[in-house]
Amino acid sequence: MADYRTLDGADVAGKRVLLRLDLNVPMKDGAVTDATRIERAAPTVAELAGKGAKVVVVSHYGRPKGKPNAEMSLQPIVEPLAKAVGRPVAFAPDCIGAAAEGAVAGLSDGDVVLLENLRFHDGEEANDPDFVAGLVKLADLYVNDAFSAAHRAHGSIDGVARKLPAYAGRLMEAELTALTRALERPERPVAAVVGGAKVSTKLDLLGNLVARVDVLAIGGGMANTFLHAGGVEIGKSLAERDLAETVKQIQAKADAAGCDILLAVDAVVADTLAAGVETRTVDILDVPEDKMILDVGPKTVAAIAKRLEGCKTLVWNGPVGAFETEPFDAGTNALAKAAADLTDRGQILSVAGGGDTVAALAHAGVIDRFSYVSTAGGAFLEWLEGKDLPGVAVLKA
Repeated sequence: MADYRTLDGADVAGKRVLLRLDLNVPMKDGAVTDATRIERAAPTVAELAGKGAKVVVVSHYGRPKGKPNAEMSLQPIVEPLAKAVGRPVAFAPDCIGAAAEGAVAGLSDGDVVLLENLRFHDGEEANDPDFVAGLVKLADLYVNDAFSAAHRAHGSIDGVARKLPAYAGRLMEAELTALTRALERPERPVAAVVGGAKVSTKLDLLGNLVARVDVLAIGGGMANTFLHAGGVEIGKSLAERDLAETVKQIQAKADAAGCDILLAVDAVVADTLAAGVETRTVDILDVPEDKMILDVGPKTVAAIAKRLEGCKTLVWNGPVGAFETEPFDAGTNALAKAAADLTDRGQILSVAGGGDTVAALAHAGVIDRFSYVSTAGGAFLEWLEGKDLPGVAVLKA
């Protein structure tokens, strides 16, 4: 983390601190249904307030497209945030202008205020200088604790950080430390498990990973595309058959980089993706033409797990089967537990995140047994793709 300014180097006592969080949490009927992001951000809020800062929390919620919308107000988050932080949280009905300025002016050292949804203003997503100036007016320094939004060059992510002394919050620091240890400066050998439905959505990711990792295990629907490109009959399985040449290019890049790509050696097949259907486990070369591959088989799990035993670092993104529907969660569950066991024994550093990954690991009951699980979706994926994230770049020391 020496590359980034952290709270260790910030004097916040008596200062107005604009704290960018990601409070874009699931809500139903005006109530938060999953407070994970709030709880993970709470330590930074508590630390700043405990050091005597006047904490001004800002966040986006949903896609209101620049127009105030009662259903996308952050007001329902006030109580859950206060509970997580352990101190009262005030609320202002706007994030810039008189209402915001008045709320901030009324803060005492250690107080916390949550401002209304940043995206109620077009200037947030446009990184508009006037909008940025409105935010800058509220603060003496800036802290970004929203890695999950760091891939957006928005006003509260990029613009403000260029105008105020800017630091990474504790959650951002933890994300960057874990990600740096996983791919930037990893202990080798490095393995990656990548699943998901389509190769087309992860071309950049795969292209970057094959040049950085020693072993790449591919599962899910995208593995079917690789199998098809290799001449394996995959029956009625989901696959992007028109990407055969693209897959061959990825494989050639992997070969040149010394990266082993692991694909299924057996599979669980069925007529359709539905709970309770009749299933069969078959050798990957014996997939019936009227069946669909819906999960990896036990031999595949064992083979991947065996390779992981010889690795020191693991990056995981995506399930290796249709885990949402039983029994096609078995492969993902078993492989996740194998990785968790290796983590428990201190044999491997395991970092996971993006898309359905968090849900899949939670379903497998191992989310707390990985070294680090990122709740960031798009930002995590763009980092895996090797892209520079605007919200991280502006925090570099």
